[in-house]
Amino acid sequence: MEYLEVLKKDKLLAKIIREPLKLIKHENDLYLQLLKAIGGQQLLTKAAATIWHRFENIFNSDYPDAIELLTFHDSQLRAVGFSYQKVGYLKNIANFHLQNNLNSLQTKRMQTEKLIEYLTQIKGVGTWTVEMVLMFSLNKKDIFPVDDLGIQNAMKMIYKLPESKKEMKNTMLFIAENWRPFRTYACFYLWQHKDTKPILNKH
Repeated sequence: MEYLEVLKKDKLLAKIIREPLKLIKHENDLYLQLLKAIGGQQLLTKAAATIWHRFENIFNSDYPDAIELLTFHDSQLRAVGFSYQKVGYLKNIANFHLQNNLNSLQTKRMQTEKLIEYLTQIKGVGTWTVEMVLMFSLNKKDIFPVDDLGIQNAMKMIYKLPESKKEMKNTMLFIAENWRPFRTYACFYLWQHKDTKPILNKH
């Protein structure tokens, strides 16, 4: 496999690569995945799933159609279990989707850096959230979330990174250059090694 050939050139990373990754094809609905990412943040997995199920059930088709979402009063969405702040963020995503169509081919074909810049225009949607959605929903192969704590901790253990936050991140980015164009897969191995697979609702 090509990605294994590239990643194993890094001798330290090669030590934690045990077997090929079991890659899963994920949902390709960018609008839906952004809603789920924001809706589940800062919640335990079970609580997030319960709230999301309630949220789906208030829609006619069990799908959070953007037009329908915007017809709900904030109090109706708060009753589902979302915070006041999250209600605003979910509506921001719906508005942006209606104006720009998040699921257009043009959007999905954007270069990664451009797409992150584009999506973080939406108030409430941060860089880390977009990176996770790109990795786990759009299956982008070359994402490196330098601010992810799981990645930072795994790389501290393997590469003995500097203590200074700024210097540490610069060193991480430098090391990760060797993993292109498969930095996402390198991250999967790092999360696997630390058993810190990112869960959107824990950040």
